[in-house]
Formats: sequence, C-alpha cells, structure tokens
Amino acid sequence: MDEAQNLTPHEVKTIVSRAGEGTKIVLTGDPNQIDHPYLDFRSNGLCYAVEKFKDNPLAGHVTLTKGQRSELAEQAAKLL
Repeated sequence: MDEAQNLTPHEVKTIVSRAGEGTKIVLTGDPNQIDHPYLDFRSNGLCYAVEKFKDNPLAGHVTLTKGQRSELAEQAAKLL
C-alpha cells in the first residue's frame, strides 16, 4: 500500500484486519508528505500502524533517511 501516510487509522485497520493466512502487507509512505486535509504527522494511518505494531513480532519497521527522487524533489520537500 503506497502513500499510506494519506490513510486514516480506520482505513489501515480495514486493510490489515482482512489479511488472510500467509499474507504480507507492506505499507509505504512519507509522513512529511501528507496530502489529506484532516491528517497530520501523528494522526495518519502509517504512523498509527507503526506505533501500534512496534513491539509486535509479526511486524517490522524501516525508516529510510535518504530520498530516491530528484534533487529538485528533495529541495521542494524541504522548502515548500
């Protein structure tokens, strides 16, 4: 699920709670790029899922620190 930072906690629950046996779900997103008018860095579904599953052995979390887009995109994220 790409752009998971734009999901609500309820939407993430809806997706993950329907996973069948053997299913793997990958949520990706950047909490600094939220487009949803009612979500912020703390209230979005991606951060919600990370927080709720942080000590659960069924889940893992990786934070990437370097962007993979253009230099222009990196500057826009910082400046705008």
